[in-house]
Amino acid sequence: MKRSGSADLPLHYGYVPRWLAERMARLGLAVTESILAEYGREAFLSRISSPFWFQSLGAVMGMDWHSSGITTSVMGALKKAINPHAKELGIYICGGKGKFSKEAPAELFKIADQTGLDGNYLVRCSKLSAKVDNTAVQDGFQLYTHNFIVSSEGHWSVIQQGMSAGSKTARRYHWHSGQLRSFVEEPHTAVCGPNQGAILNLTAQEAAGARNGILHLTQEKPELMLQEVQQLVMPHHHDVRAENVDLKRLGTVLWLAQEQQPAGFEDLLLLQGLGPRTLQSLALVSEVIHGTPSRFKDPARFAFAHGGKDGHPFPVPLKVYDETISTLQTAVYKAKIGQGDKQQAIKALHELALRSEKDFVANDRFEELVQQERDNSWMYGGRTVFGKAQPPKRAKGVQLRLF
Repeated sequence: MKRSGSADLPLHYGYVPRWLAERMARLGLAVTESILAEYGREAFLSRISSPFWFQSLGAVMGMDWHSSGITTSVMGALKKAINPHAKELGIYICGGKGKFSKEAPAELFKIADQTGLDGNYLVRCSKLSAKVDNTAVQDGFQLYTHNFIVSSEGHWSVIQQGMSAGSKTARRYHWHSGQLRSFVEEPHTAVCGPNQGAILNLTAQEAAGARNGILHLTQEKPELMLQEVQQLVMPHHHDVRAENVDLKRLGTVLWLAQEQQPAGFEDLLLLQGLGPRTLQSLALVSEVIHGTPSRFKDPARFAFAHGGKDGHPFPVPLKVYDETISTLQTAVYKAKIGQGDKQQAIKALHELALRSEKDFVANDRFEELVQQERDNSWMYGGRTVFGKAQPPKRAKGVQLRLF
């Protein structure tokens, strides 16, 4: 069997304040709807099964860029926002943290009744992924959260997390039904040891043979049946440092937002009226929606959209956050009624930044840039779990740039 990836994260205790949780749900729904409209449900499942993309999504939502809390907070926000629209979107989220993880089977059977999917098959996949990560692989991490995301076509992803009290770290595991095809089509890439014979595609509706194949595979040694594709290991330091960020990519976004008149900016006329700071955030959100997998190797960069609830790299700018959400929601709504120009303008924002990277050269003023964001945070309604951002006591200096 083949995971789509895993992430090792420092344990981070704390809470998500209501003012952020509500915004996370609204932004999460807008991002999800944008992906579904442009690329479809399978693309959404593929993205969410990537530990790098998932961490980037959490960072752009205003969560602490490296912490274990991203997992439960992001999935909680997505479940709250998506499930009321699940029939329309064709995406359902089950499970959760602690006692809610045990509700996944009942939730899946309910979805199966509504959609005609094979509930027994889905529950078996849910339980098996948890068994493999919690029992078959003795890596010292005890699962405490399990989320099963399924589409109306029966494809699915799993995001679950375990805790190691000894090392004070958490490990997040990602699964994707699309990845599970590989042990049928190319056994040598996912299964070692004696040939078990033909196994049906796990994403197919003929679930009986697939279930038997899965159960048979679990009898093999874990190290032979499990290969990780992606592994994300986050540092223990809380602050965002230059080595955590691709400065060329971040600098291009800042240049695009501050200059506002690069070649090709005419593509963005429908975004006129947005201030430079909102354009900066929107460019990073646009990359989460439209970026290719290779764009998410430095999740910390996406914290420069809306900061972090603990103030790293800077307080969450609520005014900017709300304007970003409003812009995305308007674009999604207009696309639904056949007016997709604004949604294409948001996509063009990422494409323009991508083209501009070729000749861009960043400077070494990263720490000064972070300090500038902190100093200016109060103007954008900056807020952390510790309170509202205040104007700096020192005199305001010149505007700094990473270009």
